[in-house]
Amino acid sequence: MTTAPTISTQRLTLRGHVMADFEPLYALLGSERAAFMGGPFSRKQSWHWIASEVGSWPLLGYGSWGVQTHDGVFVGQVGINKPADYPEMEIGWVFLQEHEGKGYAYEAAEAALAWAWQQGFDTLVSYITPGNDRSVALAERLGALLDKNAPLPLGETPDETIVYRHTAPDSEGGMEAYA
Repeated sequence: MTTAPTISTQRLTLRGHVMADFEPLYALLGSERAAFMGGPFSRKQSWHWIASEVGSWPLLGYGSWGVQTHDGVFVGQVGINKPADYPEMEIGWVFLQEHEGKGYAYEAAEAALAWAWQQGFDTLVSYITPGNDRSVALAERLGALLDKNAPLPLGETPDETIVYRHTAPDSEGGMEAYA
C-alpha cells in the first residue's frame, strides 16, 4: 500500500497526515478563510476533505502531505490531487494563518513539485479562486503560468476558477521554452 513519502527541506518536513493535523486544519476549513476553497466547511465536510486527500495515496499513488517545521510545529498542507471532478492533477496548498508570510508554502510546494517531476509527471495545475492573491503570487513565484485554455473542474466557470500551469523543467514546452 502506498503512503505519503517523507520529504525534508531546509526548514520543513512533508509527511503523511496524522490525527493531530485534523483540529488545526478544521479550524481553518471551518472559518471564513476557507471561502477561497468553497468553504467554510462543517466538521463532517472537513473530515471527508482531509480523509480523501490522505486516501488518495493508496488509491492513486499521490496525495497530500502534512507540513511541519523540523521542531514539530504543524504549519499546513501541500498536496498533489485529482478528485473525480478535476480534469487534471492539481498541486494545492493550505497553510495556517499564523504561519503565513514565512516562505513555508513556497518551500513545501517547491518540494512537492520536485517530487512530482521525479515521478515522471510533466504538468500540474493549480485551480485558484479569483481574488486569492496569495495563491496567485505563490503559483507565479513557483514559475507557473496562467493557462486560460485549461479545462476547469466540473461545473466551475472562469468567474469561479483560474488555472495556473506548472510544467516540469525538462518536459516538452518546459520552463526553458519561456526563457
